[in-house]
Amino acid sequence: MRTRSRIMASVGQRDTGPEMRLRRALHRLGLRYRLHDRKLPGSPDLVFPRFRSVVFVHGCFWHVHKGCKLATEPASRKDFWREKFEANQKRDRKNYDSLLASGWRVVVVWECALKGKKDEELEKLGAHVRSWLLSKERFGELGYSDVVSVHNLEMSGDVEGGKPGKEKRDER
Repeated sequence: MRTRSRIMASVGQRDTGPEMRLRRALHRLGLRYRLHDRKLPGSPDLVFPRFRSVVFVHGCFWHVHKGCKLATEPASRKDFWREKFEANQKRDRKNYDSLLASGWRVVVVWECALKGKKDEELEKLGAHVRSWLLSKERFGELGYSDVVSVHNLEMSGDVEGGKPGKEKRDER
């Protein structure tokens, strides 16, 4: 139990690997942003005041990305983990609702969309986020399946210029 506790305590909340990959991809596209604005609910990972938009980079495990292979459930202390994950999801929803109510737009980029991706794939994901920023969508999510579906559409020639293929909408 001590080992797991030590490992979990070492998990950072800022400047994580997935967050840094997305930041680099967006910066290469000329997008500028603020980091972790504590004045906003949930201290979003990236804040784009110009677009009145925020980006959260969520770990699939900690925020329970439904249907994702990275969102595993620990075998021990199931009640503890269920309560922990439910509290995380409740806090996330509260933060999204507060941001949306105050006129901000919110997009969640899931860890699985970033993990293990090559520079070319990260560039496409960055373009996908940029397209979302330029859209009028108020809420969006980008996970592995969204990135794969856009990549497959681009390969088949069905999408011009890397426009987003499939943005999930939240029923708020």
